[in-house]
Amino acid sequence: MKYMLIMRATDEAFKTMADVDFTEMIETVGRFNDELIRAGVLVAAEGLDDAAEGVVVDHGSEVPVVTDGPYGETKELFGGFYILNVASKEEAVEWAKRAPLTGPGFKTEIRRVTTIDEMPQDNEWIKKERAWREATGQL
Repeated sequence: MKYMLIMRATDEAFKTMADVDFTEMIETVGRFNDELIRAGVLVAAEGLDDAAEGVVVDHGSEVPVVTDGPYGETKELFGGFYILNVASKEEAVEWAKRAPLTGPGFKTEIRRVTTIDEMPQDNEWIKKERAWREATGQL
């Protein structure tokens, strides 16, 4: 089963990271990533650029509204993610507990990644997606 570990932090928590030596942070995260690789569970991992560089497309009105970052009432920002292929949610939780960026304001949300096999296989769009995934080596 695949699980996504969504790395979240408050604005204040991100500010505390500004004081951490970047090389030290890379070493810490790198060691954790290496553990995931050696355990054979890492599928993908990416960090995200500063929220101030992002945009939000709000679909709450008939014409979508695009707003530049930073965002006005942010309580938590999505800073990066891991996708792990593990045997259970409990195993995903155990990996999340070991994540290297911790402290007040840091959280990891864990969500199972659904598969195309869970979708209605007789749907024309699912058939097209399955064909694309097979052609690109994803299935």
